[in-house]
Amino acid sequence: MTATSVETPAAAPTRTPQTLGVIELPDTVRDSIGKALAAEPDPLAGIDRAMARYHQIFAGLPVDTLQRILDFGRHNDAPGVGYVRNLPVDPELPATPSGGGPAGGKPTFVAEGVLLGLSGLLGEPVGFLTEKSGQLVHDVIPVEGGAMSQTNQGSTVFLNFHNDIVHDAIGRYDVSNPDFLVLSCLRADHDGVAATHYADARDIVRALDSRTLELLRSPLFRLNAPGSYVRDMAGGREVLSDPVAMISGPEEFPEISSSANGVRAMTTAAEAALDRLQAACRETAHQVHLRPGEALLINNRKGLHARTPFTARYDGADRWLQRTYVRRSQWTIRYRQTPENRRVHY
Repeated sequence: MTATSVETPAAAPTRTPQTLGVIELPDTVRDSIGKALAAEPDPLAGIDRAMARYHQIFAGLPVDTLQRILDFGRHNDAPGVGYVRNLPVDPELPATPSGGGPAGGKPTFVAEGVLLGLSGLLGEPVGFLTEKSGQLVHDVIPVEGGAMSQTNQGSTVFLNFHNDIVHDAIGRYDVSNPDFLVLSCLRADHDGVAATHYADARDIVRALDSRTLELLRSPLFRLNAPGSYVRDMAGGREVLSDPVAMISGPEEFPEISSSANGVRAMTTAAEAALDRLQAACRETAHQVHLRPGEALLINNRKGLHARTPFTARYDGADRWLQRTYVRRSQWTIRYRQTPENRRVHY
């Protein structure tokens, strides 16, 4: 059986259904936080101190706004994705980094402060050696050699509906994965067409018939390891998980798992269910075109996200996002902690 591919959804206007919570900062709050962040040094030089400082700065948010972000991270019935707008930005940006980053030559670290400040309200940023070499701040940028890949380096192909999973020798790729992602935009693509899609598991489940849902809740699927792991650690060969269900948990609070790099269905019926799942993602997903000063808070367990194709020019002005992986607790993945850095895992 072959890995299921996903067609690009038809173009649709940006919309904000119930599963998308929109948070917009007042101008005065944006400017106050931006001024404080601009005075801070590179956070990666002392991440624990930096996170404490960002907590202090973001405590200046209006209490209703602060509560909405905190509630997003702590309540089961919260939206699966939050859209935060009118955030501060760096007054100057260097060229979009090449080769996958990291960025160098940034005179200020406002973007990093925004990314990590929001992350700290949801949990703790963590890294994995197999993704961006364990960096805590990921530069998500198009790379010419990876334009066709199902990774964050891609641009010319639709990045399939997925959640960010982590290869694990225990055979499960849905255990150590992040609880949340934060995506923050530093620079949009040249044509302004790149869109991030999000399909909430609750909406997906409602769109499925009972037989399909029964199959998706059965351990009839094997997830391929992330494209970065397959590329860098496995010489391009598939590294499949143990058989897993794609949907789990109680009906009102389902969790969903899918690999952008391919899912192998183990029976013909499971293959048909997987196709129906992908169709449900296309039917229920909403989209956001991120612009500078905007960020997405993505619950990595409540839904699947995707990205539309766009044209990269590799001219220093391409699309540039920054991303964090966020865990509510590192305790359950302590068996993976590296001795060099307590936030980084193998």
